[in-house]
Amino acid sequence: MRCPECVREERDEQRTLQRATRVAHGAPRTAAGRRMRAFFAQPTPVTTSILVVTVLVGIAQVLPGDLSSWLLWYFPYSLAEPWRFVTWALVHASPLHLAFNMLVLFMVGPAIEQRIGKLPFLAAYVVSAIGAAVAIAWLQPATPVVGASGAIYALFGMAIGMQRMLGRVQPVLLIIVGINLAITFLFGNISWSAHVGGLVVGLALGFGMGLADKRMRSPRAPWIVIAAVAAALAALFALRVATLL
Repeated sequence: MRCPECVREERDEQRTLQRATRVAHGAPRTAAGRRMRAFFAQPTPVTTSILVVTVLVGIAQVLPGDLSSWLLWYFPYSLAEPWRFVTWALVHASPLHLAFNMLVLFMVGPAIEQRIGKLPFLAAYVVSAIGAAVAIAWLQPATPVVGASGAIYALFGMAIGMQRMLGRVQPVLLIIVGINLAITFLFGNISWSAHVGGLVVGLALGFGMGLADKRMRSPRAPWIVIAAVAAALAALFALRVATLL
């Protein structure tokens, strides 16, 4: 019969050995690291993260200080303050504006993230925000703009493009996009250039990814399309700046 102390020591040794084995194979060393890994192992962690960060920034907007003025998109400030290419998608004009954009992100984002992968989805979302900002720079250069709407419309475009290349576009998706575009042009306080620009960028990403997926069948396919669209946007923005020099 073994003593209780011997049993406990052997159990502790086994746990230590198992922990060391997991770490040697790339497992996180800390509890926080394990929780983080479990979070990113979920089906759509990037969509959830974007939603949470955007909501937190929205809450921060009600605190003292003018956060929006530091994060919004304004073309004349863009060269000196390049973070605005992305951060304008985190600030919103009102709680209703924030709620609507996050609702659409929650509805459309997960399917795209699961289709193309976590990191490609994050990159596509960032490129979409940048693309909508470039569209504003061309079409409404003197207008300050806030909101994730440009990136959200890009998600619509990606969904349409990918569905068309891989099968049949859902009619309800086209109806939703059509209604929202109509609303865009009916109200004067909505940045039509951000919405249209985001939609065009999303269509380029979606059709490109759908075509690349058909021809390549490789995890690199989304990255090639994202890089190509990003390069085109960089060229368009450089051309826009050159026209003003």
